[in-house]
Amino acid sequence: MIYEVELRNINKTFGDFQASKDVSFGIERGKLIGLLGSSGSGKTTILRMIAGLETPDSGDIFIGGRRVNDVDPGKRGIGFLFQSYALFRHMTVFDNIAFGLEVQKKSKSEIKDRVEYLAELIGLKDFTDRFPMQLSGGQRQRVAFARALAPNPELLLLDEPFAAIDAKVRQELRQWLKHTIHKLGITSIFVTHDQDEAVEVADEIIITNAGRVEQTGSPIEIYQSPKTPFVAKFIGESVHVPDYTIFKGFNSIDGKSHEGILRPEFLEIGASEKEMLMPLASEHGIVRGTFFHGSNIQIDVEVKGQILRGFRNLEKSPLHEGDEAFVFIHRIYGFKDNRALVIENSEKRRESVII
Repeated sequence: MIYEVELRNINKTFGDFQASKDVSFGIERGKLIGLLGSSGSGKTTILRMIAGLETPDSGDIFIGGRRVNDVDPGKRGIGFLFQSYALFRHMTVFDNIAFGLEVQKKSKSEIKDRVEYLAELIGLKDFTDRFPMQLSGGQRQRVAFARALAPNPELLLLDEPFAAIDAKVRQELRQWLKHTIHKLGITSIFVTHDQDEAVEVADEIIITNAGRVEQTGSPIEIYQSPKTPFVAKFIGESVHVPDYTIFKGFNSIDGKSHEGILRPEFLEIGASEKEMLMPLASEHGIVRGTFFHGSNIQIDVEVKGQILRGFRNLEKSPLHEGDEAFVFIHRIYGFKDNRALVIENSEKRRESVII
């Protein structure tokens, strides 16, 4: 397969710190990729090496099939969008968008046509005479997006593009950005530490951890089929279980570790045995907390000394702190040889109940 962007065995150190460890992946043309990881995981270093702002110690970077390790940043065909907007305060919206085109020495008519097209694309065609300080945070980010697109780059890189924007505007911009990038068909990579952002915006996610790529795949693949213990713990709202064999229906798999991860959707929580599809296989617990989440209620319940977390429909009878509850665990993530495995509750095979 020919990739628009490809990294092969990339290594990068800063003093004694190894920021990238044998990083390899490929990105198809037109894809919107989320580089997802916690602080210090290596995601921003990867982005900066692709942009040419950092040089790998070893390995190769290809853009459009061309090895670019020794190519100047300005000649890589890249548009870069910073989280701080980095707009020129003394320039109008028109002049900010036109900046890269003027550097390329385009004609005035070309610049005018391109800026007008982009201003309409970002929904600010009536704002081209305004200065950045006269715009909202979301509008400024759109201008920065248009400026990055103006020179017709082959690749768009976005560094935490929504970090400086308030929550409501951020939600709107996520959908707008995804729609716009797909409309343009430009290959794009954005860095984020926000799981919701990555899942909502990206076509594919690359998860980084301690300088390595832990897993790549679609948001659904990453969420439903984590390949490593780190991904199972990192993605989703999970609860760590030191020993899953204390629960009914879960025996030890080969290996010494009985460590597991439970997600809320793996649990069925009832107020009585009558509510449970498999009452005999259910655990008894005590509700330790309830939290309203709009469409449902988060229930924290203590079972055998372990706090588990699940959700309960608003239409069901309410549970309160201190109430007895019944819990059936459908499945759990267990670990073996640094792999995450889905372990189904064995009691489900013993009863003719359709879950």
